[in-house]
Parts: sequence; C-alpha cells; structure tokens
Amino acid sequence: MSFKFEVKASLSNRLGRTGVITTPHGQIKTPAFIPVGTKATLKSVLPESITEFGAQAVLANAYHLYLQPGQEIVDLAGGLGKFMNWQKPTFTDSGGFQVLSLGVGFKKVIAMDENTFQDDDVIADDKERLAHVDDDGVTFKSHLDGSLHRFTPEVSMQVQHQIGADIIFAFDECTTLHNTRSYQEKALERTRLWAIRCLAEHDRLTKARSDKPYQALFGVLQGAQYEDLRRKAAKDLSDMKVDGISFDGFGIGGALDKQSLGDILRWVNEELPQDKPRHFLGIGEPDDLFVGVENGADTFDCVAPSRQARTSSVFTKDGRVNISNAPHKNEFFPIEKDCTCYTCANYTRAYLCHLFRSKEMLAATLATIHNQHFIVGLVDQMRKGIEDGTFLDFKAQFMARYYKK
Repeated sequence: MSFKFEVKASLSNRLGRTGVITTPHGQIKTPAFIPVGTKATLKSVLPESITEFGAQAVLANAYHLYLQPGQEIVDLAGGLGKFMNWQKPTFTDSGGFQVLSLGVGFKKVIAMDENTFQDDDVIADDKERLAHVDDDGVTFKSHLDGSLHRFTPEVSMQVQHQIGADIIFAFDECTTLHNTRSYQEKALERTRLWAIRCLAEHDRLTKARSDKPYQALFGVLQGAQYEDLRRKAAKDLSDMKVDGISFDGFGIGGALDKQSLGDILRWVNEELPQDKPRHFLGIGEPDDLFVGVENGADTFDCVAPSRQARTSSVFTKDGRVNISNAPHKNEFFPIEKDCTCYTCANYTRAYLCHLFRSKEMLAATLATIHNQHFIVGLVDQMRKGIEDGTFLDFKAQFMARYYKK
C-alpha cells in the first residue's frame, strides 16, 4: 500500500468530516487522536497497551531521536515501527518545534496570551538561547550534553527518512505569539522557502530509498493569529510543487491563542484542498478537540494526556480529578465507573491514590492508560457523531457535564 486519503462523511454546515488515511502500515480512521511517543515510546506504557486503548497511530519526535539513539540506529532496526514494536502507522514531527522551545526558552508552552508583550527577539526570563535561526536553518545546542548541531530542511528530511515514519513533516520555524507582526512575516517566508527545499529533498530521498515504504510529507502552516498570513500559508503550500511533487497533507502549527483555534482552522481549511488530510499539531484538551474536529482537522497529537497522568491528574466525564488527593483514599471504585480501559477494569481510585502517594512507578502506567483511552475514545465518539448525525448533540452534552464546574 502507498499513501492516500478519502473523505467519507461531512458535518452539516461545518468544515468537519470523517475520512480514512491509508499508509504502508495500515489505515487511520479520522478524526483521530494520535498519542505522542516522543523517544519511540509512550512514557510508562507498553506498545501493546497502546493498541488496547484504541490508538491507531503514534507520533515520535525527530529532534529527540536524532540526538538519541541516532536516526542511523532506527534505520538499521528497520524503521520506527519495528524499532519500538509498533505494527500500525507512525508519524514524526520535523524538529521545528525545538526552534521555539530551545530558542526562546518557553519549553513546551505554545498557547500564550498574545497581549502580554511583543518583541522580535523573544527570550524567556532567566533562559539561555540554545537555538539560533538563520535563512538556511537552525544551529542549536543539545539539551543532553550541550554539543552543537545544525538542522536545515535537508537535514530534517534526511533524519526523518531514516527514522522511517509513515507520515513526516516539513521543517518550519515555529514562532511565538510574542513575536511582532514583522517577524511573523519574515518567519512565514522563511518557512515557505524551507518547504520548497523539503519537497525537493523528500523527492530525492524517496527515489534513493525506493526499497523502503513510501513516506507521506505534510507541509506545515504557520502565521500565528493573523488571518491574512494563515490564508497565505495555506494557499502557498497548497499550490507548491517541485518537479511535479506536492505535499501529501498539511500540518497546522505554531503558537496559538486558545480563543482563536476555531478561527485559525477555519481560515486555513477554507483554503486547503479537500482531498488531503490536515493534522493539528499539539492539541489535546477536550474543548480544543471539539473545536478542531468541527472546523475540519483530521488528526491531532498532544503530550498532555500522558503528562497530566504522570502528575496524578486523570480524566472523567465530570472533568479532571487529582487522584492523589485525600478524598480518594477510600474510594474503592474505578476512576470512571463505565470506562472500559484496562485500569478501570482492574483497579480502584484508592489503589491509584496509594500508588501516587507512595511514588510507585505503576501509578504513571495505570493513569496514562486511562487518560489516553479517554482522549482517543473521545475523538472516536466525535467521528461516530459525524457519521450518524449526532455530533452537535454529543458536543453539547459532553461540554455541559465536563466543564460544569
């Protein structure tokens, strides 16, 4: 099998739709939430458990795998899926997000308040700039040992081809909402030029590695909160061709004001071709997922469900619960009584409370399984709602209960 995307059902009077992405390692029914296995592992969870809680694919990070163990090792293992014993489709991001997190020191925070300040040279307080951007690429220091490295569009493509994921992303400059309008314009043009180079190198590598399964390349749209820049990015990448090669799909990225998610998606999805999939990068909160699905996003990824699980914060239909708090010490029932995940089928809130308070490693495993099952299943229910015409009713009922506090 090669790569293709088919639209199935549409959400009435909205941009939302269902579809099927076909990859060499299987199909993804969309909309779908894609758990993040940054270093070729979903922290604390076996790959077999990922299958059990219903995930259709996983996403790994090119930057982290480049540093450790190195893309050559993953290639020798037979690619990302074989390396981590995952039989289904895989994604890798391009490393472009590290331009933000290393360069400006905001770590993993991309949803910021755009009104706090604006500057062309943004840096977080008390942080060292570890990445420097120029028109050719990015020079950065490893967060592991301080060694110096350089990513260009060509290097990102080479790294991702060796990692071997089914879906890869073009190298982009991920700005912050604190950057000025003039800097956003410069970064958008830089990302456009990098996208051309990514297409050319992707084509070269696909031909040179013709014995390997085909990898689909998604272009990445930036433009922050500006409608004209977002629409321009969508048009530019939709029309872009290099030697007859165009992008297989699109990633919607960048720092986002939470209140603008729906508008940004609507702007770009009104411009993007209908017959190619759209991945919304770094989105995982329930309300944001509803906004994303309603406005035409097909797939999502986010570290939030796992990260929150490791801090004892677990999802329920009545909102998130801190399972390590004292009231749960005597609750001898599951996190969610009607949940079908492995954790809820076998363990009580009281036991999880004990594990977290005792700082036992099993706590993270059981909480992560539940949180991922909850979010993956939530997007699956959204897909079913589009198919049977109940999406808006399901959204209203879920939101009223989950956010009633």
